[in-house]
Amino acid sequence: MDAGRRRMPIQEEFLHRRNPKENLDRFIPNRSAMDFDYAHYKLNEAKKKGEDDKNPDSCFGMSSPSREAYRRQLAEIFNMNRARILAFKNKPPTPVELIPQSHSKPTCSLHHSKPTRRHIPQKPEKILHAPNLVDDYHLNLLDWGSTNVLAIALESTVYLTDPWDPSDDATSELVAIDDELVTSVSWAPNGRHIAIGWNNSQVQIWDSTANTKLRTLTGGHISGVGSLAWNNQILTTGDMDGNVINNDVRIRDHVVETYRGHTHEVCGLKWSPSGQQLASGGNDNLLHIWDNRRSTQWLHRLEEHTSAVKALAWCPFQGNLLATGGGVGDGCIKFWNTHTGACLNSIDTNLNSIDTSSQVCALLWNNNERELLSSHGGFTQNQLTLWKYPSMVKTAELTGHTSRVLFMAQSPDGCTVASAASDETLRLWNVFGDPKVAKPALKAVREPFSHLNHIR
Repeated sequence: MDAGRRRMPIQEEFLHRRNPKENLDRFIPNRSAMDFDYAHYKLNEAKKKGEDDKNPDSCFGMSSPSREAYRRQLAEIFNMNRARILAFKNKPPTPVELIPQSHSKPTCSLHHSKPTRRHIPQKPEKILHAPNLVDDYHLNLLDWGSTNVLAIALESTVYLTDPWDPSDDATSELVAIDDELVTSVSWAPNGRHIAIGWNNSQVQIWDSTANTKLRTLTGGHISGVGSLAWNNQILTTGDMDGNVINNDVRIRDHVVETYRGHTHEVCGLKWSPSGQQLASGGNDNLLHIWDNRRSTQWLHRLEEHTSAVKALAWCPFQGNLLATGGGVGDGCIKFWNTHTGACLNSIDTNLNSIDTSSQVCALLWNNNERELLSSHGGFTQNQLTLWKYPSMVKTAELTGHTSRVLFMAQSPDGCTVASAASDETLRLWNVFGDPKVAKPALKAVREPFSHLNHIR
């Protein structure tokens, strides 16, 4: 084999395998690609036209502008305006779809459709009666456990209920003490044990499954306990004298730390998702941030609110972001960087209201979207308002309560919200989405150096 042939083995193989029918010559017509009927028509068209012009009975006889227009329209319809008769190439092959249309997804099209906006029902999924619910802004009488059981306190009695169970056995009485008032309830993370605060300064721990009292915490407070917050085995309690106490429920001498900073009753307590920072709000218009890696001295003392601070909510996707709400005369939602103590943003919820006496009673974050839900009372519509974060644009307003919405609790799947108001109703709202289509929870941002202990 000579050098010229050795240089192009791929081309030689191609020519060897080429179909003889495809070796066409540009000067010899390809009969398989020709339309002989059309060719016959074109060759006889001139002769036929001359005969029609001479024949007055023909539909094309005695040519006129209208008949010429009709002839051109017919030619266009039947594709008779082609100029070529002979064909020198094969007909182009039918294009092959690399991805069959049946297997392609609509989202792969060039023009992407806009994402559909989540539908937020304006009516509650369910309404339950809550007679004798105490109308007190500073108490915390509603909580939803991890086993999907709601706890609600009505005067001197604590009730447990499965909100989706339609049977008469869905609600049961856990505890009742005559002449005493329940001031707070809070489920432990395991969803089995529940803490109950009383106006006589006692805190009780109950086993909801066995329906038995496990222990009573005494000696730490001398006034009613209006707020509770769990941090694993530590139960933090706040009383009406402004004291905040950490109780280790595993040991006999349960008081392990006492935080002093409030001068009036503590009406809000919340631990951060990491369990390292505690937020406390009081009727003295103060917000304190405490750090369990430091001494019992507050980390930040924040005085920007002009009324009681009860509504507290830690952001699920940013560990050092805290949202707080002020009471009557304040009506603001503020966002804080709890590492620095800086106020990142403040939204006056009264700007669109006729009266400026609204209060923010409770706050809840959406675990699946960057949204915040607030409940209101005072001289407003007693509504639940859904905000888009961080733009704080109103996404929805849910109305139906006829008096202030004092308490809110979130279902274990993060989609349903229970609201309790002084109109003595408990309402369930599908505000955060359908559990079947809910997105995975937003990934939390770890606090910087969370794995290291602070130097005291």
